[in-house]
Amino acid sequence: MPSTPRPDRTSAGPPHPGNLPHELNRFVGRAAELAALQESLAAARLVTVTGAGGVGKSRFAAHAATLVPRDLCADGVWRVELAAVRRSELVEYALAEALGLTDHTTRPPRQVLVEHLAGRTLVLVLDGFEHLVDACARLVRDLLRAAPGLRVLAVGRRPLTLDGERLLPLAPLPVEDAAELFTDRAAALLPGFRLDDGNRDDVREVCRRLDCLPLAVELAVGRLRALSPAQLAERLDDRFRLLTGGVRDALPRHQTLRTTIGWSHELCTAQERLLWARLSVFSGSFDLEAAEYICSGDGLHADALLDVLQELIGQSVVTREEAPAGVRYRMLDTVRAYGAEWLDGIADAERMRRRHRDWYMGLATWCELDWFSPRQGEVAARIDGELPNLRAALEFCLNEPGETHLAQYLAGTLWFYWAGCGHLAEGRHWLEHSIELDAPGGEHSETGYPDSRLKALWVLGYVAILQGDTVPALAALQECREEAERTGNTTALAYAVHRTGCLALVSDDVPRAERLLRDSLTRYREIGELNSNVLMGQVELAMALAFRGELAQAVALCEDVRQVCEDHGERWTRAYALYVLAYAQWTEGEPAAARRLLEECLTIDHEFRDLLGTVLAIELLALVTVAQGDAAEAAVLQGAAGRMWPSVGLRLFGSGHYNVPHELCESRAREALGDARFEELTRVGELLGHDETVARALGGGPPTSTVTVPRPARALPPEKRKPAASPTANGGETTG
Repeated sequence: MPSTPRPDRTSAGPPHPGNLPHELNRFVGRAAELAALQESLAAARLVTVTGAGGVGKSRFAAHAATLVPRDLCADGVWRVELAAVRRSELVEYALAEALGLTDHTTRPPRQVLVEHLAGRTLVLVLDGFEHLVDACARLVRDLLRAAPGLRVLAVGRRPLTLDGERLLPLAPLPVEDAAELFTDRAAALLPGFRLDDGNRDDVREVCRRLDCLPLAVELAVGRLRALSPAQLAERLDDRFRLLTGGVRDALPRHQTLRTTIGWSHELCTAQERLLWARLSVFSGSFDLEAAEYICSGDGLHADALLDVLQELIGQSVVTREEAPAGVRYRMLDTVRAYGAEWLDGIADAERMRRRHRDWYMGLATWCELDWFSPRQGEVAARIDGELPNLRAALEFCLNEPGETHLAQYLAGTLWFYWAGCGHLAEGRHWLEHSIELDAPGGEHSETGYPDSRLKALWVLGYVAILQGDTVPALAALQECREEAERTGNTTALAYAVHRTGCLALVSDDVPRAERLLRDSLTRYREIGELNSNVLMGQVELAMALAFRGELAQAVALCEDVRQVCEDHGERWTRAYALYVLAYAQWTEGEPAAARRLLEECLTIDHEFRDLLGTVLAIELLALVTVAQGDAAEAAVLQGAAGRMWPSVGLRLFGSGHYNVPHELCESRAREALGDARFEELTRVGELLGHDETVARALGGGPPTSTVTVPRPARALPPEKRKPAASPTANGGETTG
């Protein structure tokens, strides 16, 4: 067993691969519990840390996870926060998101998780599951059975109650450790603060009165800007007498926490209490702009909100954190729940939830418009950070009779995130649910065909095409086209025609694909539509032309797309244009130029987590690698691509046209290496993870021995992808 960790260890960052957050302040105490947890994890594959709210379970587990021996987590330590997940069917999506999984297929998310974890050795920290205990227990059971190298560290107020589960009940801190925590946090708030003979007894008394609960202690420290430790102890005595009534059957520790939070609430000004309650509508983290829009007004002026928020931060009611999209804020779930009770008590919850929904509808609309701009990366990061809030907005719309069309609008507007950033399965979940609810006789059936339903239909068709699920795709697109023609919605009609052309392309009906894609581009011009989706239509038309042997026209179309993308700062569609241009360079005997284009293409695809674009680029890089004389490396890349395809769908869409480059690469590599060596090297590629594959394809992997392979004597039709975006009127289609 490893030696007992030092109780005051502060991690500068997670020592293992994964997504553990950096620890921003010193971890205090818990030496014995840390040692016990490490011993339990070494002996059992499921360990659950339980304890009252505020006892410090989440921080303890996150810190303990940084100390897990490397042999138990060779593939990393991954934390999944479930407090903001409200629907049991979203647990699997939240886990996939935390693991960074991208899957374009129609496979159930649980199957994707099982296949991903089956051959890996890692620790999964499942935090805040108690409101989803049944769904989490079933998922954990299935994952542990399928993945022998998996260990689960669950964190909640109750056990999962599974066979083999070891429990580690977490008690409050000893008084000395609680006093040390108080002192550490007080010194951060008031430089120069230290524990001495003048305040030691008062600090210990405060900690004892708070049952040494870490959350309660940290909340109390927030009052030190105005009160001394002695005054804190005195006022706690008064507030306990005032606030202990009401919940007589609650556990004493729960009463203490509630009393402490209530005491902090009582010490807040009226504006601080109001903001605390209103902030409870957020799921997960939020930014200042959202708080200002949703929470201001009716007693809290927007200009004053930042000052009030800073006060709540100073009192440890709200925490500040750095994120890829900028500074964000969050409340601990216990604190948020207290605020939600107050919000219900002042009968303002529904109005706040509607304002929350309205803000995130507006955010999604803005992000859709801004996707066709140099800010695509910023948009992707922004939606990543806001996903819990967007889910809450979608759920609110779906649960409110008469507002299903708003769920359709929101789910459809997020097409760029579902399709461009690797979230097809979750996108399809929301799209199908919103469409089913207002189907004739559905739970929230609405009359007519609003524009929002038409948009949800063509986006659903698009997502299903990307997943290789052609029958539902065709049904959705046919319904969209028929109703768009009937109602005169020219925008929805253009998208339906476009996506039907995509479906024909990946189904090898090239003449029909060319006809429909040309038709859609004409319709886009007539309505003045220009965005990522329109440009992708040109790339897809270029593919159809290339399949027909008209390579010069295909290159001209993609050069035009490339120029427009450069003018507008668009990168995602640009990657697909680069793919076709790289193929053209290869056919013209310029593999070095083709490689440069493909490396840029692959870099963009990987940045956006576009798994389809990534695997297509790697397939073509394998072909270019053969042309450059390294058949061995080409075999490795083909093996790596082969491992990726099950997460994308049917290999090369089951298309004869798309499969030609793959077959040529394989035949040339086999010819140079021999069957046995080729198979051996493809197995090497199959062992590479996603990031390893991309790094290797971009030149960061180990070299293999080169074998000279002649370039094919004749050119091949280029290989490209299927659909891709869907859009934005004049930069952002929002009503189609």
